[in-house]
Amino acid sequence: MLPQSKINRINELSKKSKETGLSEEEKKEQKLLREEYLHVFRSSMKDTLKGVTVVDPNGNDVTPQKIKDERKYDLQ
Repeated sequence: MLPQSKINRINELSKKSKETGLSEEEKKEQKLLREEYLHVFRSSMKDTLKGVTVVDPNGNDVTPQKIKDERKYDLQ
């Protein structure tokens, strides 16, 4: 999880961008913070999806093979 201080900074830069604009240095900082946020978010989402089991109305496991393969890969 991204520290709250970094999330706050992303929000500050976004607000400033809308109100007065950003300097080149602030634009670079904003880009790096957003990239870090997306990396953390995507990683968290992948971990969540690896724990999901899809079951059809008959109770059969119909989890996509790709997810099952990811689970096996993580155990190795």
